[in-house]
Amino acid sequence: MSMNSFGHLFRVTTWGESHGPALGATVDGCPPGVEIDESMIQHWLDKRKPGQNKFTTQRREPDQVKILSGVFEGQTTGTPVQLMIENTDQRSKDYGDIMDKFRPGHADITYWQKYGIRDYRGGGRSSARETASRVAAGGLAREAIKQIAPNLQITGYMTQIGPNRIDRANFDWSQIEQNPFWTPDAQAAADWATYLDDLRKSGNSVGAVIEVVARGVPAGIGAPVYAKLDTDLAAAMMSINAVKGVEIGEGMAAAELTGEANADEIFMGQDGPQYSSNHSGGILGGISTGQDIVVRFAVKPTSSILTTRKTITKSGEETEIITKGRHDPCVGIRAVPVGEAMMACVILDHLLLHRGQIGENRGRIG
Repeated sequence: MSMNSFGHLFRVTTWGESHGPALGATVDGCPPGVEIDESMIQHWLDKRKPGQNKFTTQRREPDQVKILSGVFEGQTTGTPVQLMIENTDQRSKDYGDIMDKFRPGHADITYWQKYGIRDYRGGGRSSARETASRVAAGGLAREAIKQIAPNLQITGYMTQIGPNRIDRANFDWSQIEQNPFWTPDAQAAADWATYLDDLRKSGNSVGAVIEVVARGVPAGIGAPVYAKLDTDLAAAMMSINAVKGVEIGEGMAAAELTGEANADEIFMGQDGPQYSSNHSGGILGGISTGQDIVVRFAVKPTSSILTTRKTITKSGEETEIITKGRHDPCVGIRAVPVGEAMMACVILDHLLLHRGQIGENRGRIG
């Protein structure tokens, strides 16, 4: 098995390579009757596409999506939806010098050790270019969610770049789409611009932390053990290229708290249970509480840098390497819409699972 699919009922299979003719996603299990057209999906792909500013790779890809199947007269038919994005600005010659060398920090060496063959042009399947397919699938998932949970909103943003964090006191939802970093802190965005510009000019790169929040998620979705909502969310985020850590709610910081501080106290409100805090990230025992679901993931620095690094060749000879080409100085910027897409796919999948097994929630309070 090559493991190119994820999801239980809403199942996404991605295909294609960074420098191939096209890439895309086959989405199976989307409910019929979802109103969809290419422009609805394109909106989200435009957030991820390269070359939009000096802080991302200058590869110029329109990322124009085409729907090849599963949609008739503007609605999904319940059959597999095939989404395709053509590659139009490949520069495979940029990678000719590294065809026999392994780039430090990349999957070159592990792909070679496993398969005995690798696509050295941009990394093939290991390239972050693959995430365009996920964003296309996530756009479809968002439209399906509107029919099941119309008040549900999914928003991602950067909270940290290198050692520089946002000031939570400056958090402003309206600022997220007003800067190239998708950050809710306008002052942080200004500071990060100078910081990243200096790194970019030096040929270096840096990591980042992205937070994705789903608001309006109904209580009760998820499962107790092996298909916990947080389990599937963590796996989905961890599968994104360059992600090295995932947190739900308080995450690693929960280890510093006492039981008194960490437990979210419960009160009865006019519309049902209310909580004093959200250390749990909106999930208890693998099942949503009705609070905001908060997921955070860390993206490592882009491994393709212009600094000379030591490595080896396929024949085992020691050598040095400089990775040429067009690369993101902080891949975390374009990881924001990818994280949103993965959140949308997982939540829709669990909404469908819940509807299939339970229908409406059975447990009543008050």
